[in-house]
Amino acid sequence: MADLIGTGRPARTTNFAPRMQALLDDHCGKDAFRLEPLTVGVAGPDLMDRILRTRPATEAERPTFKPLLGRSISRAQAATMMQAVGRDVRTALKKGRPGGIDLSGNWPHVGHVYLRDAIFGADPYRFRILMNRTLELTPKLTSVVIRAGAALGGWPRETASLGSLATLTCEVTGHRDRRFAMGLYRRTAAPVCFTISTLVANALWLGAPFRDDVSNRNILWEAMRLLPPSWNLLRNASPEYPVIDARIGAADDVLLLPFVSHRDPKLWEAPGEFRPERWDDLDPDDTPGYLPFGHALERCWGRHMVMPLAEMLLDMLRDGGFTVDPAQSKGRVLLTGLLGVQEVRVVRAARP
Repeated sequence: MADLIGTGRPARTTNFAPRMQALLDDHCGKDAFRLEPLTVGVAGPDLMDRILRTRPATEAERPTFKPLLGRSISRAQAATMMQAVGRDVRTALKKGRPGGIDLSGNWPHVGHVYLRDAIFGADPYRFRILMNRTLELTPKLTSVVIRAGAALGGWPRETASLGSLATLTCEVTGHRDRRFAMGLYRRTAAPVCFTISTLVANALWLGAPFRDDVSNRNILWEAMRLLPPSWNLLRNASPEYPVIDARIGAADDVLLLPFVSHRDPKLWEAPGEFRPERWDDLDPDDTPGYLPFGHALERCWGRHMVMPLAEMLLDMLRDGGFTVDPAQSKGRVLLTGLLGVQEVRVVRAARP
């Protein structure tokens, strides 16, 4: 159990999955450590930097654009997809913030649905269903939905109302290519909704209600310190790594752990406390051991979409008087790819 709430904020505690809590209990403050017979964990900022600079990530190590249906996804193709979803995000941002939206309920689900409809609401249903959070339960369910969508008659045609990402998806022909295109649509669109809604839910849990003088950006940087979107980065065994550090064997995979480095007491004052004001004097792009979106040489391509949308959504919550239900004092963080507090109950704050 880790208390993540700083002085003067509501007394909320967060229960991590046992294996995650063990990482903090056993390895926080260490630069390298044996996790499994053929896996070395790395959390020292200098060692992480040297390893990540040694070589680019292979296609199997890329989190979003690793091979799909046995087919490689080139960097050019990945860039095209990200540019398309970027245009959809900019279109949504230009519409501005709608008024009167009820954002109460269980987060991150409420935020996920809002973002899905705001960004991809004009896309065909067979595409939008790929962003359903239920599909996260098992890859088999995702595969069934994709197969069904590709096999259905009346494949969507390009129209002026479709978003840029959906337009790319509509261009393909043939069942197998349609399956591949729908898989790419999910890989590109769903993380936008998943990541932002989870990040904002984490921020609410960690610090709401916020002081008026604390910026949304600082709140988000601090939320990503304690619960980073990319909490681990896998690098498969590579001959360069034993040369860098003799504790890494020739057959060892390396698991880099921002989740641990973000709480290293040698790097952070009061590392377990939520203190957004610390970012008044820190540069998130130049802070040792801070890697919420990966390494400087290979930043997550979605970073420039995540921050504006998350700030907008957090602004809507703050202006609308939404906060975490005072009756909820405990939250859970499961061992999943995207770290998030499960089922944060959000309500409108009582008027004084």
